[in-house]
Amino acid sequence: MKITKIEPILAGSRNLYVKVYTDEELIGWGECGAWGYQEATATTLKQLEKLVIGLDPMRTEFIWNALTRNMHFRGSIIQAAISGIDIALWDLKGKILNVPCYELMGGKTRNKIRIYVNASGRNVEELVTSAKNLKNKGFNAIRFSIGRLTNEEGKISENFSAIVKRVENTMSELRKAVGWEIDISLECHRNLRPAEAIELGRVLEKYLPHFYEDPIPDNFNAIRTVIDECRCPVATGERFITPSEFNLLLTTTNVRYIRPDMCLVGGLTAGKKIAAEAEVHGVYVIPHNPLGPISTAACLHLDASIPNFEVQEYPMRNDACRLDKEMKSPFEVEKGYIKVPEGPGLGIELIDDIDKVFTFQGAHGRINLHEDGSIVDL
Repeated sequence: MKITKIEPILAGSRNLYVKVYTDEELIGWGECGAWGYQEATATTLKQLEKLVIGLDPMRTEFIWNALTRNMHFRGSIIQAAISGIDIALWDLKGKILNVPCYELMGGKTRNKIRIYVNASGRNVEELVTSAKNLKNKGFNAIRFSIGRLTNEEGKISENFSAIVKRVENTMSELRKAVGWEIDISLECHRNLRPAEAIELGRVLEKYLPHFYEDPIPDNFNAIRTVIDECRCPVATGERFITPSEFNLLLTTTNVRYIRPDMCLVGGLTAGKKIAAEAEVHGVYVIPHNPLGPISTAACLHLDASIPNFEVQEYPMRNDACRLDKEMKSPFEVEKGYIKVPEGPGLGIELIDDIDKVFTFQGAHGRINLHEDGSIVDL
């Protein structure tokens, strides 16, 4: 069997799917994760196609090494394209052998996957209502975004003490609303400066956050200090693009949880390598998953096959799963857990003509400013 074609498919608000074709009419599906740059990643896929045409799709490790080690350049766009191809090759391999991907990665270590979902709201009251609704639906792990308050011009105006007290109050109200049997985590989205992150981490300790996600922008020395200065379990790594970055994080900090993105860090081949190193260090894995069904399925197969899995991000909007509309058969979710797909390969199917049903819009981020005109990390 040989690879004959790679097809990028742009769809929805920010999704880029990958179809890898073979000369025996089998097709593998992947997904790319540099969501702000999907058009550029689609072009990169066609460049990488030139390197893999004619290769045996079963040689996943060989192709992963060929694409990651033989490039003159690297970066998020290239790694996102490689990730999409790699996931598609694992999907193909499972279909060829008629087994789920998790069987190819060592078999199941668990029968179902615990998930966390986002509580949403424009203020504390709405967040509390959302959290209660999610608890009533059976979810036992939720996350909320700390955000940043803006002035009438849309610029960030919140000072050091204000953000610390606001987020503490939000966490306090959520804990009162859902009790201690629900795990609550915070998504900081790299909004904080190190001093803010340390102080906020200290005041949040008594509320026992499940994890404190990306409190500051990516900086190994600074994140080491934040981890050491506050006792909240820090989770980070969603923007990392190589296993070597996770190696540096694992060997130079006391990070509690890592967040590899299968659609950005190098696909399932990279995910398995990263999880294995984390296991040696006693660190648990919370895969980043903000995109579509292929990304979710890839995460679930990794989660099923590794012993040091913690919890899985599951993208929902307005307390409803948008992924259901993009798949022929939705994921099976019950009481805060999701069933691992059992079909060959990734075990899922996207709806036909997904790019026509959900036309590509493109999400490219924006420039965020402080009220003094300086750049703010968001």
